[in-house]
Amino acid sequence: MNAGSHLVAILVYDGVTLLDIAGPAEVFKEANRFGADYQIVLLSPTGADVTSNLGVRMAVDGAVSAEAAFDTLLVAGSDHYPRTQVPADLADAARIPAAVAGRVASICTGAFVLAAAGILDGKRATTHWRVAHELAARYPTCRVEADAIYVRDGTTYTSAGVTAGIDLALALVEEDHGPDLTRDVARALVVYMQRAGGQSQFSAPLQGPPPRSPALRRITDAVTADPRGDHSLGGLAQHLNVSTRHLTRLFHDELSTTPARYVESIRFDMARALLDQGHTATQAASLAGFPSYESMRRVFARKLSISPAAYQRRFSTTRRTHAG
Repeated sequence: MNAGSHLVAILVYDGVTLLDIAGPAEVFKEANRFGADYQIVLLSPTGADVTSNLGVRMAVDGAVSAEAAFDTLLVAGSDHYPRTQVPADLADAARIPAAVAGRVASICTGAFVLAAAGILDGKRATTHWRVAHELAARYPTCRVEADAIYVRDGTTYTSAGVTAGIDLALALVEEDHGPDLTRDVARALVVYMQRAGGQSQFSAPLQGPPPRSPALRRITDAVTADPRGDHSLGGLAQHLNVSTRHLTRLFHDELSTTPARYVESIRFDMARALLDQGHTATQAASLAGFPSYESMRRVFARKLSISPAAYQRRFSTTRRTHAG
């Protein structure tokens, strides 16, 4: 190690997600081109080589040790551990170096490993949006922020799914070397220095089970089939021949929302799909049933913290949909 070097240890294990390792490592390597001095080592619980989720065998630099003090410890994620409990030896492998590391961070579902090691007890954290609820349920003392790209709580950092590891690594580089060098790294890698919005802009639409009540199912099916229809509270209640109060209670009890918010969510998901297909923002607003473009823009700002135009620039297909 040279004087001034920053030692980054990445904890790996069989089934580890390869991009969780390569993404952050590439950020640190690129930072070295602009004057940083990051040294990266791969560690496994026993020092044995590991096989990634893609079947790529990786040679590691050694085993976890209580003696080695790292400036940064990164714990990569895996598809295995949201589905099953983290093995005790893997949790120990995170806990031991974390005790002496300058800072500790996880990539994607690596948060489950940190949580199993007790490192996230009483702390704010995030992970991939698809399994954030599982992290919160399994480790109730951890305050999960499901929509965050990454979260810092003291010297502990957690990040969202896969490429969010790049966002986190850039944040760590900025912490070490300031915004100018980090901006050069981001430009070289052709990535955002700091992404606007949260994970919800990447999540699948209409998550959650369908309503149990047949009456409420008729309403949700009708809204989904025709987002542009008259779906006012009175109109929906009349469709079922129930009072507005009763309908509101049904939505609250089964879907934990209001009829108006549900309709808005359906229209929002429809608008996202239309923007993905290449429709203009004005066309998407109209086809999705929003009263105006401005009303759609307000919903995008509230849900994603970006405008419809910004969303479309990031996520739409390169092929525009043409009317037949």
